[in-house]
Amino acid sequence: MSGKQIVIAGCGAAGMAAAIAAAEQGARVTVIEKNEKAGKKIYITGKGRCNLTNAAGRDSFLEKIVTNPRFFYSAFSGFNNQDMMGFMEKSGFPVKIERGNRVFPVSDHASDVTRALTLRMQKLGVRVLLETEAVRPEITDGRIAGLLIRGRKDKEEREIPADALILATGGLSYPSTGSTGDGFRMAREAGHRVTELLPALVPLETEEDTSPMMGLSLKNVEVRMLDGKKEVYRGFGEMLFTHFGVSGPLILSASSFAAKRLRKHSLRLSIDLKPALTEEELDARILRDFDGEKNRDFANSLGHLLPAALIPEIVRRSNIPADRKVNAVTRAERRNLAALMKHVTYTVRASRGFGEAIITQGGVNCREINPSTMESKLVRGLYFAGEMIDLDAETGGFNLQIAWSTGHLAGMSAAAPEE
Repeated sequence: MSGKQIVIAGCGAAGMAAAIAAAEQGARVTVIEKNEKAGKKIYITGKGRCNLTNAAGRDSFLEKIVTNPRFFYSAFSGFNNQDMMGFMEKSGFPVKIERGNRVFPVSDHASDVTRALTLRMQKLGVRVLLETEAVRPEITDGRIAGLLIRGRKDKEEREIPADALILATGGLSYPSTGSTGDGFRMAREAGHRVTELLPALVPLETEEDTSPMMGLSLKNVEVRMLDGKKEVYRGFGEMLFTHFGVSGPLILSASSFAAKRLRKHSLRLSIDLKPALTEEELDARILRDFDGEKNRDFANSLGHLLPAALIPEIVRRSNIPADRKVNAVTRAERRNLAALMKHVTYTVRASRGFGEAIITQGGVNCREINPSTMESKLVRGLYFAGEMIDLDAETGGFNLQIAWSTGHLAGMSAAAPEE
């Protein structure tokens, strides 16, 4: 039992995981949180249900890490997805596994995740100072000496002594939950380099007008994101059309691979509406449908193949007159229709920004953090966790597991006795 004084800036997913891990080692833990309650961002994840992790096997899980996957190995080995599921079960809040191995509380209430964490912190005697801002790390002779804090109401500043400081203040996404970049500022002040910060897991804007299809959800489609001829992303699943472009799970994941490129130029999104069929098989399927609809207008013949809201878009792109009778559609036109349905393309011009982003891509440079401990290589006793780190993943519970794993490792390492 270390008895060290650990201060944590941020009482979100990573901060709470760090607090529990440090307190379990016997450290005296104080958590600083600028909001009026802990885990504010957790409450809105997974549309209020909280997709708290993903039950994929180790290798499959690590394949979903987009940025700096190798850096994450040690943290994941120390506290993985099965450990997080076990923590919830032991805390009296059972979980369930849904499509795509996504894990949710059985209750479908994100508040159960926050409650499990806060109850454990209370039992361990963790002190939480709400409505309190972290101002500046106090560094003496190259190591952490404390943290300067300020009350949000009284504006009074004071220093809390610390043997170690864990920065877990989140990124820039969902600024209404308190993610306003304070941690990045403090990391820079401590001498760290912060990589370019970009919105990720975010809806995308297209140059083409998608408003007629707003609200249309496509399931079991394949999307590809292309930069010229280079394939940036490929995925299978569900997407959604919006009034400004595209969204949904596939698009959110694609956005993380596209973020840096979109800062420079537009990209091309290609949608395969029938990924289970080759072009030849799809042409044969269209021919069968046409045989039963010979005297109908072309625009009225696609109901068995496509959702109603998508038909006008496909008819327009096919260059086949909407009122042409099916029996007058040529073989070449039919084949072009099959090719179109395998490659419906849009020009992606931008992401929607941090206000709609689920996570932040970028953060404290991983080269300046020890992956085995989450400790700064520049300042002794300074640790990082969660979105503070240049580490992110696709959608599906992977990013919250990054928070749990890096938080746990930071807390364990900070509380460990000095060698």
